[in-house]
Parts: sequence; structure tokens; C-alpha cells
Amino acid sequence: MKNLTEISILVMLAIIMLQSGVDKLTDRKGNLDWMTSHFAKSPLKSMVPMLLSVVTIMELAAGVTAVLGAVTLFTSGNTTFAELSCLLSIANFMALLFGQRMAKDYVGAQTIVIHLIPTIFLMYLLTRNI
Repeated sequence: MKNLTEISILVMLAIIMLQSGVDKLTDRKGNLDWMTSHFAKSPLKSMVPMLLSVVTIMELAAGVTAVLGAVTLFTSGNTTFAELSCLLSIANFMALLFGQRMAKDYVGAQTIVIHLIPTIFLMYLLTRNI
């Protein structure tokens, strides 16, 4: 099957981003409480509510475009939504990585990199023939 690797990574992104974004919507208070304590000793402490909103929007947008990207890649070979999902996912993972490093949560930062690597690989696969 053509584009199986790309579609598989898009499905992974859809699962990660939609689950995380929906969780932040349905349990905003819990997420806000956790993030507030997590970033209490970092320069980001005063921006936590705004950052939570930004990350939630980015995750939901990345997840929806990942679903659309997988479907359109499978049905027509079009990469537009897949590339958009990659850009949104990479931006989101970089923001999360930055946040984890600012909070000095180095193990949490490592976890983000685990998701970032296949996402960057997907961008390479989608754009290698441009």
C-alpha cells in the first residue's frame, strides 16, 4: 500500500493530539492546576492559563488535520493536510519541549522528543520530492 508509513504516523499524531486536546477541554481545571504547580518555579508561571489555551487549540488543530491528512493521502495522495498537521504537531511538540525544559522536567522533555522524532521524519517523507 502506498504511503503506509506516512498514514501510520498521521494516525499516531491523530491519537496523541486529539486525546490530549480533548482531555484539556474536558478537564481544563485539572490540567490548569497541574500546569500551574508544574511551572510554579519557572519564568512561564504567569502565562500558564494562556499557554494552556494555545496548546489546546494547537493540539486539536493538529489532530483534526492529521485525520484529514491520513484520509486524503489514502484517497488521493494529496499531502496538504498531512503537511499542515506536521507543522502544527512540530510547533506543539517544540512548545511543550521548551516548557518542560523551562520547568526543569528533563524526563518529561525526553518524552516529548519521542513524539517529535517520527513527526519530523514524516515531514521529511512528505516533502522529500518537492
